[in-house]
Amino acid sequence: MTTPSTAPAGPAAFELPCPELGPWRAGNTGVEGVWQFSAAEPGRHLMISALVHGNELCGAWALQGLLEAGLRPQRGQLTLALCNLAAFDRFDPAQHDASRFVDEDLNRQWLPERLAAGGSQERRRAAVLRPFVEQADWLLDLHSMHEASPPLLLSGMQPRNLELARALRNPAHIVIDAGHQDGVRMRDFGRFGQMDDEGSRSLLVECGFHGALSSRAVAQDLCLRMLQEAGLLDAARLEQTLPGWRLPDAPQQWALEVTGPVVARSTDFRFTEAFQGLELIPKAGTVIGWNAGEAVTTPYDDCVLVMPSVRQARAGVTVVRWARRRPL
Repeated sequence: MTTPSTAPAGPAAFELPCPELGPWRAGNTGVEGVWQFSAAEPGRHLMISALVHGNELCGAWALQGLLEAGLRPQRGQLTLALCNLAAFDRFDPAQHDASRFVDEDLNRQWLPERLAAGGSQERRRAAVLRPFVEQADWLLDLHSMHEASPPLLLSGMQPRNLELARALRNPAHIVIDAGHQDGVRMRDFGRFGQMDDEGSRSLLVECGFHGALSSRAVAQDLCLRMLQEAGLLDAARLEQTLPGWRLPDAPQQWALEVTGPVVARSTDFRFTEAFQGLELIPKAGTVIGWNAGEAVTTPYDDCVLVMPSVRQARAGVTVVRWARRRPL
């Protein structure tokens, strides 16, 4: 019988320095951390968000780079949002999980009733950000992960987002999922969550481990690709303004169709191994963890583990998701 692991993997080294946002945190909209730029020529409205979680620095580096480069859209409108600055201000690389949020996860608050209720730091901030999210036609939400894992692009269930992910040609793995049981993500809010709104697109990118230098490069690459695909800037202008930001295309893209989550019943959740993510488990019924003492087994053959982590484990929190893999 497989037994629970008693020795969790040691934490990966946190190599990505904390950005000094300085004047860039002020914004130009009257809302701290939010910038907007409009072109004379009409086009889409793209919003790029970062720091939804205060310890996910890669997106802040990317947005700071866009601002420092003086990037302006040739067409349409661009919104750049540094979202949870209150959590970011608590960042400590030695205890980076502690600055994920102040009161509760900002990326679970995107329901009208939660936004209207107020109360927590994150709900109040989400309510302030709400008008900018509602204005946007396309959304790119920049995140990073608890574990050292290859980057993932989360498309939601809408085929239009999967089509966009394929057009971006990076990263290699695209997660098709319905979100989390404990709340709604920004990328699923309002029209972005509707199946029939063909004018909208929304993607969430998990750029790699929070502290990996490579996560910054992934965030920069996805910003460049999204700006081009949305039509805000031509490729030549982007390459001139953001030299070195484009990474090689993924040689092959894979769709990971999430079939369900494993939700922790308490803080007493353990994996049998130090899984990092994207492991393919050949046989159904393989024990991969223990949830409050009960074995957790894979539901089918060739099951892929998506974003396994116990670093935020508590009752109601997803600790891993099951997925089937297919080539695109």
